[in-house]
Amino acid sequence: MQYAAITDRLAHTGGAKWAIHQRCREMKAEGADIIELTIGEPDLPPDPRLFEVCHQSMLAGRTGYSSGRGEPKLLEAIAARYAKRRADVDVNNVLCFPGTQTALFATMMALTGPGDGVLVGDPFYATYEGVIVASGAHRQSVPLRPENGFRMTAEDLEASITPHSRVLLLNSPHNPTGAVLEAGELAKIGAVCQKHDIWIIADEVYEELVFDGVFASPFDNPDLADLVIAVSSISKSHAAPGFRSGWAVGPHEFCEKLLPLSETMLFGNQPFIADMTAFALTSDMQTSALMRDSYKRRSGVFADRLEKVDGIVPFRPQAGMFIVLDVSGTGLDGETFAWRLLEAGVAVMPGSSFGDSGGKLVRLSLTVPDVAVEEASRRIARFVGTI
Repeated sequence: MQYAAITDRLAHTGGAKWAIHQRCREMKAEGADIIELTIGEPDLPPDPRLFEVCHQSMLAGRTGYSSGRGEPKLLEAIAARYAKRRADVDVNNVLCFPGTQTALFATMMALTGPGDGVLVGDPFYATYEGVIVASGAHRQSVPLRPENGFRMTAEDLEASITPHSRVLLLNSPHNPTGAVLEAGELAKIGAVCQKHDIWIIADEVYEELVFDGVFASPFDNPDLADLVIAVSSISKSHAAPGFRSGWAVGPHEFCEKLLPLSETMLFGNQPFIADMTAFALTSDMQTSALMRDSYKRRSGVFADRLEKVDGIVPFRPQAGMFIVLDVSGTGLDGETFAWRLLEAGVAVMPGSSFGDSGGKLVRLSLTVPDVAVEEASRRIARFVGTI
């Protein structure tokens, strides 16, 4: 039997990148003592009020079909959120999706096709590869250099552009490195994209987890209004990844073009989750502040402990819920290091899961209790001492 070409394009972009995580879960189920530092799932529960709003909404009968664009109250809440950043935003700039991942997929499918190039900083979030190649587009890596704190530069972006380049997939705050681009850097990057007629898809899911300083976005620049689409969700900001509630915000014309595709995919997300999300976006909650403080503290513990270990160079993140280590000084690449460390009781993600330039790196999640961070640091130090 025949299959569509998309199945071949995606065949090598999925579960293999998470092999260590899957093996970790198997070993833990068998009784092994392993500290799991693989995935970015908040360890703080959602605010209890979100459960209550969701529950009451279901009891009120909000369990039917949704609008294809999104429920009115949620559209208004998202529009109001972004109108604080750029005054010309209204509900016609917004489309709702079940999570950032779906928003990314739909947006990329609407903007690219076979032969198109998508510029993305390397290293990059593991699922970006699949999002890019699904439409038939191909990845064009822009180096994120350790000596520049893994922040993209306008010069490196310009050097990576070809006649095929159609989109820049920009992630700040950045996963896996925790790098944060400043307004001046973004202005230069935006100018390059404007010069070459390149769309910017800004994945801003870690917006509320910047440790110090101010979050900046190309979306906020009125001069770039015609070429920037921001995507995000409540997964990280409100510790609610399982609710799958996200959005895309962009030009009116873009939203009208994307709407039929969105409706073909899902035709709206669940009304009771939309009600909960609208409440989350319009209420004063401490969830992100609590996570931000925890992740900053834990990243500091990892960095302080592991920078004393010969062969390891930690890179202190500016945001997010991960820290990356350069382990090349141990004589091992990131993949080998991660698999051998798993046997020593700590599960981490190899940097090779995050692009071509991640071979020397491993990524550690900060979403475990402080006591586990301390113990993981000790186990890593002991492991390196045996190499």
